[in-house]
Amino acid sequence: MSLYNPSRDQARQFLFDAWAKFKQQTILSDLEKIAIEVIQMHPEYHVILDSPAHYMNQQYFPEMGETNPFLHLSLHLSVIEQININQPIGITQVYDKLRQQYNDSHLAQHDVLECLAETIWQAQRNSQPLDSETYLNLLKQKSGQT
Repeated sequence: MSLYNPSRDQARQFLFDAWAKFKQQTILSDLEKIAIEVIQMHPEYHVILDSPAHYMNQQYFPEMGETNPFLHLSLHLSVIEQININQPIGITQVYDKLRQQYNDSHLAQHDVLECLAETIWQAQRNSQPLDSETYLNLLKQKSGQT
């Protein structure tokens, strides 16, 4: 599995495997531990992660109001990594302000996640690389730091 650009199936398998290992109480890698923290914040996805054979190839259609649980969990992992390494520079401070405003790290992560998703969507729409300046500006707007 490519660490930086896993396929859809690899990303899904990672989440299925981490959840199974957690439930079997086997040793988890550091990344799996973070994934489990995120999964535990989303009990609505547990039934999906309990059924890899059924959900591995499940399609999700946002235009029909469907949330892709694998994408959602993966975006959480991306956001946590960005915050931990402060990339783009300044994200940790914005996140800390959001966390203080909500007094809830999960809600703060969702705000960051929304900004990341918007930045990805804009980059794809414009056939451009991700723009960290746009991303940080969206984050600052969310946190009232404009």
